[in-house]
Amino acid sequence: MNRINKAFLNKKAFIPFITAGDPNLETTEKLIIAMQESGADLIEIGIPFSDPIAEGEVIQNASQRALSAGCDTDKIFDMVSRVRQCVTVPLVFMTYINLVYTYGKERFLKKCKDVGIDGIIIPDLPFEENKELIDVCKKYDVNLISLIAPTSKERVEMIAKQANGFVYCVSSLGVTGVRENIKTDIGQMIKLVKTVSKIPCAVGFGISTPNQAKKISEVCDGVIVGSAIVKIIEKYGENSIEPVKEYVKLMKKAMEQG
Repeated sequence: MNRINKAFLNKKAFIPFITAGDPNLETTEKLIIAMQESGADLIEIGIPFSDPIAEGEVIQNASQRALSAGCDTDKIFDMVSRVRQCVTVPLVFMTYINLVYTYGKERFLKKCKDVGIDGIIIPDLPFEENKELIDVCKKYDVNLISLIAPTSKERVEMIAKQANGFVYCVSSLGVTGVRENIKTDIGQMIKLVKTVSKIPCAVGFGISTPNQAKKISEVCDGVIVGSAIVKIIEKYGENSIEPVKEYVKLMKKAMEQG
């Protein structure tokens, strides 16, 4: 059983997202350790990119701050290698296909394996075009995490059959960002996945409050939160460790009460 499987074993997984290098890589390293200590079951690390098309303004700005601070992919790999010495939860990269190909897909996936990255999420990689990347991911034992959107209805079963690690269920149309109300019938989307696969389903995009996390966790296997955490980091910068720890504890507690 790999680390991702264990993250969902007999519990609802809380999955926080942060952008690597925002405000700097030293703080990112401390945040990853702090989030594990606060109950995070799997941590998603965004690799800053100049044109993150799936992201809303909050995470776009985080990417720009990280890039302006001199963050790059090699420095992120070095940071993950250091953090792996004390972090045992799964670590998953969120990145874009252009970055992977520019770096070299073979080189990128080998580095992922070497430093202990368990999976990658690539929101701009269409399912129909993922064949050659899947082969390299399998070679290096890195899960290529599939996304399923509310518009994917007729494709859900097809995607679920080939999914690895967990399925990222997108709760809302559009880009990432905090939303007051999530209107998608997430339960129905997850039922479709479960008809063809026992793979865990985690829901992301728009979740920010403990009440939302509690409610959504009742119908899925995990909850992903990004923009709400990135906003805390934007507000407090290098002093964001304690506020993020408290937020993660609050969200995890709400899910456990669900």
